[in-house]
Amino acid sequence: MDQEFLALERELALFLRRARASSGDMAREVHPELEPAAYGLLVRLDEADRQRATELAAWFGVGKATMSRQLRALEELGLVVREPDPADGRASLILLTPEGRERFRRVRDARRASYVQKLASWDRREVAELARLLHQLNTRAGE
Repeated sequence: MDQEFLALERELALFLRRARASSGDMAREVHPELEPAAYGLLVRLDEADRQRATELAAWFGVGKATMSRQLRALEELGLVVREPDPADGRASLILLTPEGRERFRRVRDARRASYVQKLASWDRREVAELARLLHQLNTRAGE
């Protein structure tokens, strides 16, 4: 009856478990003391360049206190820095330090190379279709 949705749930659960484990490994490769959840912040900051903490909290759907704690930890590790927001002197923008960007990109590039290797037998159109479907799922999940 709903076999397709049961199969989807099973595969997504497995995918998410593996993704969490992978995020932990990647976080430790960036810095041994980096929390796995903070790896996603590095991804977002690399994509967006500079963001307010409130924008990051909204993007990830977490509270200000959680975001503040994670950003403080990243600052202590020397991976991010705060700078005054030119649009609002009361606010600050968070950005990757040069070391943070270099460490993050080294790990990200190794992860991408792993994807290329694991999916080498796939047709490029299949990879593009998987990316399109995951994007569609992520977009709708955020609604």
